[in-house]
Amino acid sequence: MSRRAAAAVAGLVISTLTACGGDDADTLQVLAASSLTDVFTRLAEAFEEDHEDVEVELSFGSSTDLAEQAADGAPGAVLATADETTMAIASDADAANPPTAFAGNVLVLVTRPGNPAGVASLSDLEEVTWVRCADEVPCGRSAVELLSSAGVDVRPDSLEEDARTTLDKVVAGEADAALVYRTDALAVDDAVETIPVPEASSVPSSYYVATLRQAPDGDLAEAFVELVLGETGVQVLREAGFTTP
Repeated sequence: MSRRAAAAVAGLVISTLTACGGDDADTLQVLAASSLTDVFTRLAEAFEEDHEDVEVELSFGSSTDLAEQAADGAPGAVLATADETTMAIASDADAANPPTAFAGNVLVLVTRPGNPAGVASLSDLEEVTWVRCADEVPCGRSAVELLSSAGVDVRPDSLEEDARTTLDKVVAGEADAALVYRTDALAVDDAVETIPVPEASSVPSSYYVATLRQAPDGDLAEAFVELVLGETGVQVLREAGFTTP
């Protein structure tokens, strides 16, 4: 079994949103970057309200892991990633249909409430315990690019698998600071203190969504993507702190 196939079996964490229709309901499997957890949960609920015979199964995690799972043919109908590079994993394997950019994000610094370590800028990370996403995932690539563009050479104390697990390190008090997406910081409200990073505007993140070729029902997958791209999707994304095209 390949590493990617093993990840598809061992790493697929599915949160099922139950809709009306019981055992006769169709299932729509949506794979999405962890930073989309709150937004896609709301959109799945809205989709189920409009499609009473459909259950949406959401799988959140690292964009890279999810794209590799899709490329290996794992079950799925829609894929949403936190950058174009990761979406290309599925597209290059002929697993994804042409993607569409649908949201934007930027990195911020987060600290424990009250900022006891006194972090005010990227350069302060050298003196504290801090974490970021791993190099191979979108939020990690963005963090590396941000630090490089700002001329700051600091090594994290640990590398995490995705944006939400990175944030959780600070929420749990296991790190003084982290580089995470602005929307993730907003999602936990006062569980962290947010410090904007002016340099982050030069390295924005763009999110992409596509239907998957292995989708059991292509029309249903297209309908979900249309919801993401439409008025409801734009409203939910903006309320969560994302920018939209």
